[in-house]
Amino acid sequence: MKQKHFIDSHKMATGLFVLAMMAVFGRWTSVTLWVYLGLHGTYGLLWALKSRVFGDRQWEQPTGLGYGLVIWGALSLYWIAPVLIAWQDVQAPAWLLGLSVALNVTGTMLHFASDMQKHVALAVRPGVLIEDGLFARVRHINYLGEGMIYLGFALLAMHWLPVLVLAAFIVFFWVPNMRRIARSLGRYPAYSAYQARTKAFLPFVL
Repeated sequence: MKQKHFIDSHKMATGLFVLAMMAVFGRWTSVTLWVYLGLHGTYGLLWALKSRVFGDRQWEQPTGLGYGLVIWGALSLYWIAPVLIAWQDVQAPAWLLGLSVALNVTGTMLHFASDMQKHVALAVRPGVLIEDGLFARVRHINYLGEGMIYLGFALLAMHWLPVLVLAAFIVFFWVPNMRRIARSLGRYPAYSAYQARTKAFLPFVL
């Protein structure tokens, strides 16, 4: 099996997990939980579709059942948010619902569109340094999009723990991966100039 099989299956299971939380805690009328289901459940299905059509090659690596279950366990930390919403019957205010939807929609566009740009560019010109389009100002725009998506999910819980989980993923998984990518792209002569005129993750900031 490949790493993507465990990742994709977990993301597709998210909607079912949120429905299970609704059933366990009897929250069938929770607007916040239904919004969460609509956002995260849909994202999980779209991710699986993206993985099939223009997936990230790093997840094509073969893996055993043990490490696959570690992946499942790590990704399950993202499910803390719907557990808290259901358990504590969180009723997010209207402005927060709107903010979460805006973060999700914008983040999904940045994440998926940048991955598609990378997929098409490398298919047409294998080995090219991508420094235009969505990558013209931010080198890891796909991670920025993914961060916005998960921040929208985390904020709906109105609790610090899901935000801490997202921060941990960024520090311990995303940042090392961005550094690995930077080392790989460093082989291009034009990379130094590209790095100097762009930000790594946050536009105008970092």
